[in-house]
Amino acid sequence: MLAAVGHPLRLRIVAELAGGRVHVSELARRLGISRPLLYMHLERMEKAGLVAGDLELSPDGKAMKLYALLPFDIHLTAGTILDVLQSDEQEGPTA
Repeated sequence: MLAAVGHPLRLRIVAELAGGRVHVSELARRLGISRPLLYMHLERMEKAGLVAGDLELSPDGKAMKLYALLPFDIHLTAGTILDVLQSDEQEGPTA
């Protein structure tokens, strides 16, 4: 989970979603990034259990992807940081 929030953009996503659910296009606009880049970060956060995405139909019948922040609690220790760093070194560079 630490790796999922260890990126500055993902911290900004958490901050934006702290106010409630947001449509992915609106979230991309607020953050000033492309939707493909946003989806990449949201996927990693979803796998870590930080966010959840739901499809809903708009009144005009269009599918809308909305994301919400899930409750989480991170306990940070030196050992946790070392484990994440070692894991990242083994996986190689990520976005």
